[in-house]
Amino acid sequence: MILPYTKDDAPMRKARGIVRNLQQAGWYLPAGILLFLVFVYPVLRTLVLSFLHVNLESGFQPVFAGLSNFGRLVSDTRFYRSMQATLVFVSVSVLLEFVLGLALALALEQLKRSGRFFRTLLLIPWTLPTAIIAILWMWFFNDQYGAVNDLLLRLNVIEAPVAWLAQPRSAMAAIILADVWKAFPFVLIVLVAGIQAIPREMYEALEIDGGTYWHKFRYVTLPHLLPFIFVAVIFRIIQAFAVFDLVFVLTGGGPGGKTETISVYSYYTFLRYMDFGYGSALVLVLAGLLALIGWTLYTLLLRHYEPGR
Repeated sequence: MILPYTKDDAPMRKARGIVRNLQQAGWYLPAGILLFLVFVYPVLRTLVLSFLHVNLESGFQPVFAGLSNFGRLVSDTRFYRSMQATLVFVSVSVLLEFVLGLALALALEQLKRSGRFFRTLLLIPWTLPTAIIAILWMWFFNDQYGAVNDLLLRLNVIEAPVAWLAQPRSAMAAIILADVWKAFPFVLIVLVAGIQAIPREMYEALEIDGGTYWHKFRYVTLPHLLPFIFVAVIFRIIQAFAVFDLVFVLTGGGPGGKTETISVYSYYTFLRYMDFGYGSALVLVLAGLLALIGWTLYTLLLRHYEPGR
């Protein structure tokens, strides 16, 4: 007996499924192409260049170099100096941002009515472009007409204008100060969100037991804030480690390379010295260090809150 043709037979359902899958894939195709052009291709290109000599000496003709670009890092004193400057910048700036953000978050929590206004006001530095902030602080620290020298001269703290950005220690301090002013609102808003998530009943129970403000912070606020602290610190360490525009605009890595971070050094290697092979090796090392830092901090977070993992 011959069965009548139906549209719901297996081959037709399979064909319709294939067409549906192709249609769905078509929706993701533009995003996939954009992701490839913006992320995948640059990463692959950088990886390939790191194993080649492509510079003025080779006439910009690719010459296979093996691991010599990475071996060059071992004897590169400028690389070690830039790493030292980066570590100083990251450690001091992130620590100050955390302390300032935590102190202001606790203070704003006590301001019931005006807390929202001050939180919005303090977020303004975070919304400004970093390059604009660098120019602003460069004017502040200018030795001829800067606001810092003018204020200190009026207060009789100094007798003559100081070239803040021309001295290694004061130049690094200026960069750290500008970064703290720019980035501490991020830490602040994360910690404020953590404080607001703490149940009020826990504070009330501690007050009944005679707990002081320190007891509230030690036994309630701080334990509940630890996940938020980890998140804020992880993000800020990674961002600070890759800092470029702030240093490049404010000091250019000077004086004498004392404030040159690894990102600025990579930029100079690429676009000033046009050593694309070695510059690619520097970028990959920086990316590897950032990945290692992020993985280490994430592992510590998991061990603290999920000991079985």
